[in-house]
Amino acid sequence: MRLFSATIATETNTFSPLPTSLDAFKESVWLRPGEHPDDAPRMCTAPLFVARKRAKQEGYTLIEGSCFAASPAGTVNRDAYEFMRDEVLDQLKAALPLDGVLFGLHGAMVAHGYDDVEGDILERARAIVGPDCVIGVELDPHCHLTLKRMKNADIVILYKEFPHTDVQDRAEDLLDLVLRTIRGEVKPVMSVYDCRQISSYPTTLPLMRGFVDRMFALEGKDGILSVSAAHCFPYGDVAELTGRILVVADGDKAKADALATRLGEEFVSMRGKTMPEYHSIASGVQQSIESNVSPVVMADPADNAGGGAPSDNTSILRELIAKDAQDAAVGPIWDPLAVRLCFDAGLGATFPLRFGGKIGPTSGQPIDAMVEVTALARDCRQSFGPTTVPLGDCAAIRIGGVKVVLISNRTQALGLELFRNVGIEPTEQKILLVKSTNHFMAAFGPIAKKVLYIESDAPLSRTYEKIPFTKVQRPIWPLDKETNPGLIF
Repeated sequence: MRLFSATIATETNTFSPLPTSLDAFKESVWLRPGEHPDDAPRMCTAPLFVARKRAKQEGYTLIEGSCFAASPAGTVNRDAYEFMRDEVLDQLKAALPLDGVLFGLHGAMVAHGYDDVEGDILERARAIVGPDCVIGVELDPHCHLTLKRMKNADIVILYKEFPHTDVQDRAEDLLDLVLRTIRGEVKPVMSVYDCRQISSYPTTLPLMRGFVDRMFALEGKDGILSVSAAHCFPYGDVAELTGRILVVADGDKAKADALATRLGEEFVSMRGKTMPEYHSIASGVQQSIESNVSPVVMADPADNAGGGAPSDNTSILRELIAKDAQDAAVGPIWDPLAVRLCFDAGLGATFPLRFGGKIGPTSGQPIDAMVEVTALARDCRQSFGPTTVPLGDCAAIRIGGVKVVLISNRTQALGLELFRNVGIEPTEQKILLVKSTNHFMAAFGPIAKKVLYIESDAPLSRTYEKIPFTKVQRPIWPLDKETNPGLIF
């Protein structure tokens, strides 16, 4: 048995002012065949990682392709995408004959000229390997689950958790089903229900927690092989942006259709009930300062680099400084120039620094302050589950009672190392402001005595009616009151 695996992945915010070039991939995940580390998967590379680990015991040969992934940002340069795609497809051709293919993709990647990058990859891969080769795909739930992808893959599995703590587990599920299909033990058929809605679905909150637990309970029983919920990525202006439910069954399409419909109708019934309460900047900061428990974790989802935002908005930080907050730590602020200036000034230096507020109007105004450089660290990383994420060179500065972590490699707040790398112990802070939508909950949730979500003036608005969509298929909730959910595949 011969399997091939590769990754091309990023999450594209088509409204972001930050173009995604080849250099963005080289700064994050740029691994040629055989170069993938043995310690843990990298961004979207879990299928290759688990397939390598299990090759000997399962009795197959794994041919490794390239793995390319970049942090979320704006639309990908066309030449960059085609370069990576053609390299992987050439490797796929060279690996023939193949029994199976495992792709680790994201599902919300957009390049100039390609609104459905993953569909393009799968369509071309299917043309190369033919109809009998089993193609399995792992996707992020913040994906666009397009019909082109469904038509060209045999098995599609999405992570279930948000924050995405189950990436490796779902890759194991994918490999299991691909191997069982090749061995003739199962015959997967897929069904998709389009819920016609845009929203956010943190699985740390009770409603989605219960929904995901029911999805797990359905798998492995009565011929149901896998159940997935596509949340959608609200900041990608593409035609098939929508929440969808995916069911994979063993040979029984009618059974898959029925379950996808039942779960899809339940998903529709949850509209407007799955997101946390959001506070204004003034209210959130005041509540944090007055809280009698600590740490209070304030989240700034609107400036989440994981959704393509710059992560340099200063509005909440400015309020913390103005209110003379004490024992507060903020991170990350992406500002490579400010990091360099801090290194130039040196550890312990006090000097005038302008930082943040650089990329555009939604970044706010830069902060001008006399700062103390409290820590400097080269080539830092933070953890997210089994993976590590580069932060680049980092500097910690202090303005009064507020400490700020400046980073040179744009990313969101994920692990406690974000602060610990520069000598700030997060459990000892009264207030922690993190730029993240919900992934921060994996590490910061367990230490938080209180969590507040803030609606700032950064670019990723939670009010979806404000987003200037031009390509999204209508009608769709909440842009339209009346919609037409239904089975589409």
